[in-house]
This record gives sequence, structure tokens and C-alpha cells, in this order.
Amino acid sequence: MLVAWLAGVIMGDANFFLNSQPFYDMSNLGSYENIDPSLFRGQQLMDAGRISFTNSTKIDLRRAMAFRNQDMYCVAPISITHQNGTFQTLQTYDFWAVGVGCCSGNNPDFHCGEFNNPSARGGLRLMRDGERAFFRLAVQQAEATYNIRAVHPLFFTWMQETPAPR
Repeated sequence: MLVAWLAGVIMGDANFFLNSQPFYDMSNLGSYENIDPSLFRGQQLMDAGRISFTNSTKIDLRRAMAFRNQDMYCVAPISITHQNGTFQTLQTYDFWAVGVGCCSGNNPDFHCGEFNNPSARGGLRLMRDGERAFFRLAVQQAEATYNIRAVHPLFFTWMQETPAPR
């Protein structure tokens, strides 16, 4: 009975930290609508858990990058497009779509989240602290490769709808 109780406590803790804790963390963060990446900086939205971007916002797949550390950590900047479909050059690229194992590492290659959904305009904040450093390394590689700046990058899972926390 002691072994069953101990196993229950350990499994319960593991379940909470893997499944419930990210939900509670997300519900305690802010929700922002109609964000233009060319007008906002990462420092302004540090408490963002859920963001809906403007209609002209897309993932810049041309500037995707990956970093490998056992898994492949994939990043691509979230940017603004002109009416002709070309991407606007930003002063700083602080908003990044991310994913694990959804790119090959051959740049540019990014197949994470709803990357190919033309209606996708939102993101849910990365809540796993253990992955953040690897995504930051991928962003640093993108900065060096594409001669761009990311002063305070924020990482999001790219999706069509960003459900509000309950």
C-alpha cells in the first residue's frame, strides 16, 4: 500500500507539472489583440500569453532557422507583409513562431504549427522554460545569418485561433 501511495503521489505531481501547470501559467498571462509586430517590441508584451496579430502578419519562412540539441528547435520570425506580399523590414524581430522537430535544419525550412494556414494570425506563448534557451540559440543563428536583430524575442506556437484561457 505504501508503494501504491508513493507511486500515486509521484505520478500526480508529474501529471500536474506536465499538463496542468502550463494551463495555469497561460491563464495568468495577458491576452492581446490586433498586434502589429512592426509597432510593438518584446519588452512591451512580456506578460503576453495569447496574441492575435494584424491581418497583414505572417511567418517569414525565408528567415527560418533551426538549432539542434538532440531535438531540432525551429524558429521563424513573425513579420508584416506589404500589399504586394513582400515582407516589411523590421527594426527588431521580437516575435517568433517556434516548434520542435518540425523542420529539417536545412534553411529555410519551417513546418511548425499552422505555418501553411493563410488564416493563422495568432500565437500561444511557449510555456516550457527548458526549451526557451534552445529557441534563443536558433534566433541568434538567424540574427547572424540574415543580419537582423531580435532584442527581446518572444516565442509562440503559430495558430489560427488563440483560445482565451478560462
